[in-house]
Amino acid sequence: MSPLIASLLAGIAICYFVCGIPFGLVIAKAHGVDVRKVGSGNIGTTNVARSVGKAASGETLACDVAKGWLCMLATRWIVAQAALGGDFTMTRPQTSFGWVTTLLFLACICGHVFSPYLRFHGGKGIAVGFGAGLGCFWPLSIGLLVVFILVVVPTRYVSAGSIAADISVPIWGLVFGFTRAAIPPLVAITLIVLWAHRANIHKLMHGEESKFAFKK
Repeated sequence: MSPLIASLLAGIAICYFVCGIPFGLVIAKAHGVDVRKVGSGNIGTTNVARSVGKAASGETLACDVAKGWLCMLATRWIVAQAALGGDFTMTRPQTSFGWVTTLLFLACICGHVFSPYLRFHGGKGIAVGFGAGLGCFWPLSIGLLVVFILVVVPTRYVSAGSIAADISVPIWGLVFGFTRAAIPPLVAITLIVLWAHRANIHKLMHGEESKFAFKK
């Protein structure tokens, strides 16, 4: 097995198993709440905010963003050291090895959405996706944040903002010059996160989605 493939597989495993850690569930339980049994039943930041409060949601957001960001930086470094002569810049998504980085990005999303610690159930991939995006190519996450804010501020529908940002992932990849081979994993990310939001999409279409508010 080549050093590139071996280090990539190791990186995918790290991203999957670390990003699969359900921080929202752990933090909410520390506050005496099992978020799987309240609100939307999701372990992500929004449901923690609605069901537990601002402090817990802030902790969840920080941990989910951090795990994606740190996993991306660490695994890109591993690949660079093992297969690219230590040149970290060769893992930029605009290079010929950009597909490696977006595959690692995809592994972060899969770990969070299909957590190995929760029988392959998990969150919806937004916060961890933002963090992993920062570790992939930080302007990508800034673009996603802009789309998210432009939708959430006037509507107060976090799910709508999340879905819009998710759909824009491969578009931003093209805008920022990601190589052609680096785009398919971004498309896969979009499809997985859309699947994770399927209940929200149904509620939005039928006017049943709740607007965002913190637990008082």
